[in-house]
Amino acid sequence: MLRGGNAFFPALVAAIDQAAFSVSLETYIYADDAVGAAVSDALIRAAGRGVAVHLVVDGFGAGDMPAGLAEHLREGGVCLKIFRPLRRFSLARRNLRRLHRKLAVIDQQIGFVGGINIIDDNNHGPFESTGLGPRYDFAVEVRGPLVNQIALTAERLWWQLSLRGEMRSVGLAGVAAEFPLITDLPLPRQDQAGGMRAVLLLRDNLRNRRAIEREYLQALGGARREVIIANAYFLPGHKMRRALLACRKRGVRVRLLLQGRVEYRLQHYATHSLYATLLGAGVEIYEYADSFLHAKVAVVDDAWATVGSSNMDPFSLLLAREANVAVYDGAFCAELRQELEHAIASRSIEVKAATHARRSAVRRMANWAAYMVLRVGVIIAGVTGRY
Repeated sequence: MLRGGNAFFPALVAAIDQAAFSVSLETYIYADDAVGAAVSDALIRAAGRGVAVHLVVDGFGAGDMPAGLAEHLREGGVCLKIFRPLRRFSLARRNLRRLHRKLAVIDQQIGFVGGINIIDDNNHGPFESTGLGPRYDFAVEVRGPLVNQIALTAERLWWQLSLRGEMRSVGLAGVAAEFPLITDLPLPRQDQAGGMRAVLLLRDNLRNRRAIEREYLQALGGARREVIIANAYFLPGHKMRRALLACRKRGVRVRLLLQGRVEYRLQHYATHSLYATLLGAGVEIYEYADSFLHAKVAVVDDAWATVGSSNMDPFSLLLAREANVAVYDGAFCAELRQELEHAIASRSIEVKAATHARRSAVRRMANWAAYMVLRVGVIIAGVTGRY
């Protein structure tokens, strides 16, 4: 487990610097800051050694990537492709289907999966002067059989992009590139000393449409003692909300660590529209106060944990390409639980049911309106019956 950019980026750069024949990197955001420069330099160094370097960035998330940076990477030998370049924004379903996953594979021996973009944890854009701490996020470094699945995932997307130019019609024309569901593969046996069971969970728009959501629902359905979920943008559908409430009916302790800072007003206030029902059922809600929460992780009992890129909102669960790793290991669960409990205890503020009930009528209306606006996005996506 890698907590934050301070752990993730040195590990990523070190792995790239050791690459002998291939590097694949996918990210939603690729910032032109100190971290972006460090990763770019490592990629260019690898390309200079004759390593095949593939970089894919999202056309919306990395839409502000300077042309000079892209040219610098390409001149340095990095093969750069843009997922769905955004020429003009509209609420068309195609434009909402983004590459939101963050993964890397080096020599098909080391893999990285998580929620951390290529951006400095302290780069808060327009909020730079607010004195916020580093962004709160996680990733995992993977070795062993699971790396083959991560590598295959990256290769398929690269094949799609190469086959169809700049991805203008991959939604239908790229169907041939979508091979059998990776999450249908059996879990590897825990034969390797120090190893643990894990599986790669994908969400795409063909075979893996609900794989991540199904995994969450299965884990929640098996919960017996506790559930801790940390999620940046929390707007779960009916099934997920029912699963959380069912946990409480069974006596399971449920804690949610959510965004306390207002980064995107619409998502922030729409999430608040769900608080009353959850608090009324005994779900504990904590809002992260130190900085922006960007984590997408969860722990259930001592048996299951997940780290990845998928938020619990309709855009992640129904539209974007996402990647999570689920881990079935007591030690890993304990380590992640300890991290989350520390954040809850020392960096968060608990939302009390009585305090939330005293919201003004204006705030209640704003929460409801934000929720309804996001529902319009779900309607555009054409999945209202499932969310």
